[in-house]
Amino acid sequence: MGFKKIFITIIIALVMISLINGGAFSSEKKFPSKPISVIIGFQPGDTDNILRPFVEKMPEYLGQPISFLYKPGAAGGIGANFVANARPDGYTLLGTSQSSVVVVPITQKDLGYNWESFAPISYVAEVTYVIAVRADARWKNIREFAEEAKRNPGKITYSSSGAFGLPHICGELFAKEAGIKLNYIPSQGSTPAVTAVLGGHVDAVSTPLTPVIGHIKAGTMRALASFTKERSQFIPEVPTFLEMGYPVNIKIIVGLLAPKGTPKEIVDIIDLSVKKVIQNHRTFLLERLEKIGQKLSYGGPAEYTALLKENYEIFSNLLKSLKK
Repeated sequence: MGFKKIFITIIIALVMISLINGGAFSSEKKFPSKPISVIIGFQPGDTDNILRPFVEKMPEYLGQPISFLYKPGAAGGIGANFVANARPDGYTLLGTSQSSVVVVPITQKDLGYNWESFAPISYVAEVTYVIAVRADARWKNIREFAEEAKRNPGKITYSSSGAFGLPHICGELFAKEAGIKLNYIPSQGSTPAVTAVLGGHVDAVSTPLTPVIGHIKAGTMRALASFTKERSQFIPEVPTFLEMGYPVNIKIIVGLLAPKGTPKEIVDIIDLSVKKVIQNHRTFLLERLEKIGQKLSYGGPAEYTALLKENYEIFSNLLKSLKK
């Protein structure tokens, strides 16, 4: 009788273990079981527009809605810090370029995070940055702009999405290589910076192409040069800084990141949804990205991590040289 009870107890224990393991497995497979938020560290009209076509289609493969939540400030640092300190469960993601993940923590150490505070998921686009002015500005090209700045140090003003963000760093890198001094006026996002140029409050803007391409096509703004290695297919008439004799070239991407410690299985699920969107909705993505002058470019967790590490080394050295 005692042996029978022991046998039954063992069977019950094995069944319970099986149920527990099965429950754990199914709960892992259940991700996501609620909506996902993508935090944007800037005002609407820039990074969100690049990510929007992906975010619109990803729910088809994740089974849950995805929405943007805006937390602007500190050149994207407020939003990035929020995600860095969020629960690493895959429900709070960061949508950004390298700016708030790599550049901002180098210049604003009190924010309390760095690029290693994140689990990179996927980057989805290669972004063109430009220096642009009003169409009626007196400079027809970047060389004329630089020559006047050299004659009148600190007189020409320019803005960007925020101090020590990537657009600002690009502008300062150009100034350094051109041997000029520009007067920097920060804004709380690319759209306000562009508005300041259109309103005549500042002379130029260093910005992603997204918020200015409509104005360029409409003839109200003119891009003087792009920071890309080759001319952008969306503004082929605009030369690169390299063409104009300035050794300035930065590869800029936009993607999704999770907080450090997010399980690899969850990162892979989100990354897979991005890959499926690219595979199954490529024409849709190309059309949407073309409208805002951005290039489809994919990299998974490993590629994204390697790129951020490389960027950290490049921008650390660049910022040190700018401070000299």
